[in-house]
Amino acid sequence: MSESKAFISGCKGLSLSGEERSFFDGERPWGFILFGRNIGEEQQISDLVAALRDSIGNPVAPVLIDQEGGRVQRIRPPLVQQYPNGAAIGEIYRRDTEGGLRAAWLMGRLHAFDLMRFGITVDCLPVLDVPVPGSHDVIGNRAYGHDPQSVTAIGRAMAEGLKSGGMLPVMKHMPGHGRTFVDSHHSLPVVSETFEELAKSDFLPFIAMKDEVMAMSAHMVFTAIDPDNPATTSAKVVREIIRGHIGFDGLLMSDDVSMNALAGDMSTRARNIIDAGLDLVLHCHGIMEEMKAVADVVPVLAGETLRRARAAEAAFRKPDDANEQELRAEFNGLFATV
Repeated sequence: MSESKAFISGCKGLSLSGEERSFFDGERPWGFILFGRNIGEEQQISDLVAALRDSIGNPVAPVLIDQEGGRVQRIRPPLVQQYPNGAAIGEIYRRDTEGGLRAAWLMGRLHAFDLMRFGITVDCLPVLDVPVPGSHDVIGNRAYGHDPQSVTAIGRAMAEGLKSGGMLPVMKHMPGHGRTFVDSHHSLPVVSETFEELAKSDFLPFIAMKDEVMAMSAHMVFTAIDPDNPATTSAKVVREIIRGHIGFDGLLMSDDVSMNALAGDMSTRARNIIDAGLDLVLHCHGIMEEMKAVADVVPVLAGETLRRARAAEAAFRKPDDANEQELRAEFNGLFATV
């Protein structure tokens, strides 16, 4: 099996085209990501996941999805139940700490039941961002709370639920997306708070969970650290804050390289992400010309990146033997009174 390259790729539709299959076979992405456009019915999802892995000859290649609940839930009813958003978990937590933590663990565990059925093994969750008053709703009710302590506690419980079900979590959006006043899908957020202010809030959930094996970067400029580059393409933010102050030594992937918060053409963006010290470039949209541009500039996994990728691959564990029906009934009971 030839070596993987430092990117994660999406695909265009419900099944792989010949061109996509050939591209993946030649370029060997480390993993794949699914979106709503890739979701049809049960057997189709399983077949697509199997085809993605088969295209690179790796039966255990990581397959990712953003399955949070609320408005960010790629697989929806009737395939799986509609889950509440992060704020709803936070609401239970504020009334009953133990009940909120149980709800978070259960939601992670139920996501794992749902996703592992299709062969999906990585969920881009938990959301560890701490929103401030007036911030843009691109995070909004996806957040578990407005203080780092509750965000950390709920995020940790959610991650533990996923891992109990045999999945890996991806913390997002490091080093913190809570202070955005614009949507980074469309424009570049700029945060002007001092390092001291950020260290008292935004960074804390990531520090508390720094031993998780995967995280996703934030497309945001932190002027106190690097006024010229968003975190995703800032060697200074990666080195001094993410690897240094936060102490995260896991596999660091970019948020989607296609988002308009990043400048330059696709090749430039991908090159800047790798040069900044991130391990993997995430390309989501399945647009072949863009995928080729990314694949042309990212390196084969080597050195520290290869070590982190191997550590992530080794972190998968056998699911516990929990009773799905009992856990689902318990979870839904917690929300029946909300």
